[in-house]
Amino acid sequence: MVWVTTSDRRSVLRAGAGLVAGGAFAAACSPSGSASGAVAAHHAPTSVTPAAATSPSPAPAPRAYPGQPVQITHGPRDRPRVALTFHGQGEPSVARALLGEAERRGARVTVLAVGTWLDEHPDLARRILDGGHDLGNHTQRHLDINAMSAADAAAEITRCAERLRRLTGSIGTWFRPSRTPRASPLVETLARRAGYPHVLSYDVDSLDFTSPGAPAVTRNVLGAVRGGSVVSLHCGYADTVAALPAVLDALDRRGLRAVTTTELIG
Repeated sequence: MVWVTTSDRRSVLRAGAGLVAGGAFAAACSPSGSASGAVAAHHAPTSVTPAAATSPSPAPAPRAYPGQPVQITHGPRDRPRVALTFHGQGEPSVARALLGEAERRGARVTVLAVGTWLDEHPDLARRILDGGHDLGNHTQRHLDINAMSAADAAAEITRCAERLRRLTGSIGTWFRPSRTPRASPLVETLARRAGYPHVLSYDVDSLDFTSPGAPAVTRNVLGAVRGGSVVSLHCGYADTVAALPAVLDALDRRGLRAVTTTELIG
């Protein structure tokens, strides 16, 4: 038998009252309003690994689209969608303005980034993805890839792919050759070896890189665009920013929605 003195009994009662009061206070502070949940939360580990809490998920990887050619110039023409694709190079503030304008109007685009551009402005990779846009590979230095040797052309593709993987966890969803609307058979093969099942070309050229003025850019796009079109544009030109609202408004009136290339083809 264990003898409990009066003073011991008072100590036990005081301790029990303290636990009840503490539980009531925890319940009041708990989102669930339950003392048990609050107590469990009090005893749960409080340390959080910063990397696990803040690391974004990897970007989407390239996909093969059965029935589509290796070199894609447009999507299904019976769909009321178009893909506005931007060569990723130039002043970053212009690129951010383009992305912001597209997002304000509910449009999503595709940016094919040059590797040296990503080296200078690495934050743009995540900015593009966070806006719900596609991000792809437009070679490392934006040289005439069709005129290169196999080794040099392969390096242009893989070096940009490495930048994208380091920044986003993926080599990007698309590859577009530089300084040419279409890849040579050699570049097609090298792109596939690097992990890109398709080469992304286009059927509408805005010619915005010639700086013809915003009205001309608008006419060039709207004069040729159709359902399923892939439009070539550039991130680094003020004319393109100025033309984008008119282009998107006109597409909307025609019942055409600007979507990522992944959504257009898929």
